[in-house]
Amino acid sequence: MFDPETFISEADRHLDIIDGKTIIACSGGVDSTAAAVLASRRLGDDLLAVFIDTGFMRKDEPEEVDALLTRMGVNHMIVDSSSIFYSRLESVCEPEAKRKIIGNVFIEEFERIANKWGAKFLIQGTIAPDWIESGGELRDVIKSHHNVGGLPEKFGLVLVEPLRDLYKDEVRQLARYLGCEVAERQPFPGPGLAIRIMGEATKESADIVREACHIVETELEKAASQNEMELPWQYFAVLLPVKTVGVHGDVRAYGYTVAVRAVQSIDGMTAAYSKIPHDVLERISIRITNTMGSRVNRVVYDVTNKPPGTIEWE
Repeated sequence: MFDPETFISEADRHLDIIDGKTIIACSGGVDSTAAAVLASRRLGDDLLAVFIDTGFMRKDEPEEVDALLTRMGVNHMIVDSSSIFYSRLESVCEPEAKRKIIGNVFIEEFERIANKWGAKFLIQGTIAPDWIESGGELRDVIKSHHNVGGLPEKFGLVLVEPLRDLYKDEVRQLARYLGCEVAERQPFPGPGLAIRIMGEATKESADIVREACHIVETELEKAASQNEMELPWQYFAVLLPVKTVGVHGDVRAYGYTVAVRAVQSIDGMTAAYSKIPHDVLERISIRITNTMGSRVNRVVYDVTNKPPGTIEWE
C-alpha cells in the first residue's frame, strides 16, 4: 500500500545530493508538478521550474501553466522554443526518431537555461512507466519516452528523478497529499502533440490537432459533467497523414482524417477503450468538421485496448 508521507521522507533523501541552484522540467502535468512541489519544499528560491513551449502544446497551455505555477508560488519561467523544435523535426516521420529528437532538444534547452542561471542539477518528473516502456537491459523498447530515450549519454547537469519508482496512480495520491490542483489532470505526453501527428510534425499540422484535441476534451468533459458518461482516464485526437474525399457545403473537399482516442486505465500500463455514447461522438465529429472547414472532413473512433495498442498512437 502506497503511503505518500513515507514516500516524501524517502524522496527527501534522494534530494539530499542537491547543494545548489537547480532547474526542474515542469510541464504542468501531474508528474512534473508533484515533483516541483516536492522539490520546492526543500530548495525554495534555489529551484527554477522551466516550462518549454515546444509548439506542440495544447490550446492555451503555456498561459495556463504560467498561472498554475504562479498560484503555487513556484519560481518559474516560460520559454518559447517552438521554432527550434519545428526546425529539428522537419521531414522526420518515424515515431522513435521524433521522440529522440524532441528529448535531445529539451536537454539542449535545459542545459542552456541552466548555464545562464548557474544551475548544476536537473530534476525530472520521470515515473516507472517512462523507463519501463523505453526499454533497456532485458526490456524491449515499446516507445522511447523523451525524458529517458531522448537523453544523451553525457550532458552537463546532474539528473535527479525523485518519482522514478512510482506509477501514475501513486503519483496522483502523492499530488493529492501535496495539495496539487492538477492531481486529477489527464496525462499528456512529454513530446506533446508531435506524437499525435502521424507523419511529419509541422506547425500547420500542430494547429489542426491542437484544435481537434481541444474539441475532444471540452465535449467529453461537458458530457461527463452532465452525467451522460464517465469521464475517460485519457482522451484526445490524432491527426492521420491521409486525405479522403468529402463535401464542404456543396463543394468537393479533400481533407484530413482525425481519430478520437479515449481510454480507461489505472496506471497507464494497460487500458480499455472508453464506451462513449454515439450522441457524444456525433457532437465531436460535427464540431471538428464544422470548425476545421475543408481541412478535416472525416472523424473516426479508436476501439483498440492496450495491449495490443498503446494509448498514444506513437
